[in-house]
Amino acid sequence: MNYLSSKSNPIYVDIILLIVRVFIGFAMLSHGFPKLQMLLEGGNINFFDFLGLGSIISLVLTVIAEFACSILLILGLFTRISLGFLIFTMIIAGFVVHGADPFEKKELSLIYLSVYLLLMAYGAGKFSVDHMIEKRRRASDW
Repeated sequence: MNYLSSKSNPIYVDIILLIVRVFIGFAMLSHGFPKLQMLLEGGNINFFDFLGLGSIISLVLTVIAEFACSILLILGLFTRISLGFLIFTMIIAGFVVHGADPFEKKELSLIYLSVYLLLMAYGAGKFSVDHMIEKRRRASDW
């Protein structure tokens, strides 16, 4: 008997989605918070210049993705939109910023990318603000 089957016990899938969302969100916050501090401190900012936008704009976009979108991911609010920003950021980090580096340098961004892609496919689950909003919207539709 398979007790962890998503067909017989879908609550397990929702619990696992919650755990993964919260864990990966806090893990990414540990990367985004130092960048937020760097941005707030000002001074000389030495950051990757994406598409010639300038290092400050690139840093702002990265902080939005790694810090703000991680908080939204933890809450399960605007999950797929937040994941879009996070996926884009990890693609840039893995294939552009660390593109010429050895695998050990790009490994972490690719692991984040793979988890974000799985969350994009499965969604936030029942234990999310997105689900509560959708449930309330359905109840008001009659």
